[in-house]
Amino acid sequence: MKILVVGTGAREHAIVRALSLDPAVTELHAAPGNPGIGTLATLHTVNPLDGFAVAELATRLGVDLVVVGPEAPLVAGVADHVREAGIPVFGPSAEGARLEGSKAFAKEVMAAAGVPTAAPRVAEDLEQAAAAFDELGAPYVVKDDGLAAGKGVVVTDDRAEALAHAHACLQKPGGRIVIEEYLDGPEVSLFVLSDGTDVVPLVPAQDFKRAHDGDEGPNTGGMGAYSPLPWAPEGLVDEVVERVARPTIAEMARRGTPFAGVLYVGLALTSKGPKVVEFNARFGDPETQVVLARLATPLAGVLLASATGGLGDLPPLEWRDDAAVTVVVAAEGYPAAPRSGDAITGVTQADALDDVHVLHAGTSASDGILHSAGGRVLSVVGVGADLTAARTAAYAGVDLIRLKGAHHRSDIALAASQGSRADRD
Repeated sequence: MKILVVGTGAREHAIVRALSLDPAVTELHAAPGNPGIGTLATLHTVNPLDGFAVAELATRLGVDLVVVGPEAPLVAGVADHVREAGIPVFGPSAEGARLEGSKAFAKEVMAAAGVPTAAPRVAEDLEQAAAAFDELGAPYVVKDDGLAAGKGVVVTDDRAEALAHAHACLQKPGGRIVIEEYLDGPEVSLFVLSDGTDVVPLVPAQDFKRAHDGDEGPNTGGMGAYSPLPWAPEGLVDEVVERVARPTIAEMARRGTPFAGVLYVGLALTSKGPKVVEFNARFGDPETQVVLARLATPLAGVLLASATGGLGDLPPLEWRDDAAVTVVVAAEGYPAAPRSGDAITGVTQADALDDVHVLHAGTSASDGILHSAGGRVLSVVGVGADLTAARTAAYAGVDLIRLKGAHHRSDIALAASQGSRADRD
C-alpha cells in the first residue's frame, strides 16, 4: 500500500510511525509533515487545508489511502475532495466533522441519539451566558462552539473568568458558546473507528489537559497521556460502544451524512455513569501516541477498512500487554505565548533508548539543527511492562532533551501507577 498522511503534529508522526511498521505499507508520504515524520515518509509542501491540492497530490502519487489527521482539514472538507477523486480516505466528510466543528451540533446529535451527556445551554450573547451560569451554577463549563485547537474550554469556579472566556468566544465572527453542567469524576478518552455503519473501539486512554502538575494552570491541548487505565470499570468500552458510539453513528447515517473515520469520545465517569464531555472527529493528541504504541494489529488495513466500509469483516484487534506513557515537552510560554526558534538537542539520544520513541509536534529543521516551532514541541513515549516502567522510560527520554525554557509535567500516569486514579484529568 502507498499511503499519504495529512498533518504536521505528533499525532500524525504517531500514525506515520505505526504505518511504517506495517509490512503491507510500501510507500509513505506526508503533507506537509515535520522533520520527525520526514525520517519515515516523503514530505510534500502542500497546504493541508486545501482539499483540491491534497486530492491532486494523492492522485499524482497514486496512493491507495489518504489519512487526514487534524480537525481543521476535516472541517474544511479535505476528505470530501479526496473521495471525489476516487481515492479511499480515512476521515469524515465536512458534514461528519461538524461533530467536532460545532459543539452545539454535537449536542443536537447526542440528544437525538439518546447519548448521555451534560445538560447544554447555547448562548449567542453575554446576557444568555449569564442566565445559563445562573441556571447551571458553578463550576462553570464554557466551550467555544467552533474549533479552538483543544483550548476552547474553560472550567472554573470564578464567574468573572467564565464571563471573560464567553466574551472572547462571542467576539469571533458568528461566535456562540455552549455552557454545560459540570460533570464530576475522572475523564477517559475512547477512540471508536467507524465505516459509516460498523464500529470498532480502540483501547481507552487518559490525557492531562492542565499545564502544570496536580492539574494546575491553564488548559492546554494536552500535556501527556497513558494507557491502559487499570482503574477503569469493567465493561466500560462495551457500554460506551452500545450507549454512545453505535447510536451516534446510526443517527449520522439517518441524517444522510454517514460518519466514516474515528469518533473521539471524551467521557466523564460520573457518579451516575459515563457521560460524554465532547466528541471529536479525529484521533486525539496526545492519546494517539499511547494507543498506537499498544496496537499489535497492523494499522494500514484497519484504516483502509474504515475508509472502504470493511470494518465488519475485520478480525478482532490485537493489543500488546505493555503500558504506554507519553510526556509532552512544551515551549517556554505555552499555552499563552509560546516561544519558537530555540535549538533542540538530545532527541537522537532519547530516541536511542530502549522502549522510548520521540514524536515531533512543533519542530522545524535548518542546516541539520532542530528548532522549536510550536507550543507543544515533542511527545516522548515510553513503553513498559506496567505504568511504572513506562513512566520510567518516558521520563528518561525527557531528561535527555534540552530546549531553552521548556516545561513538562512530572506527574503523567503517576496516580494510576501507584494504584489510584486521577480525580479529573
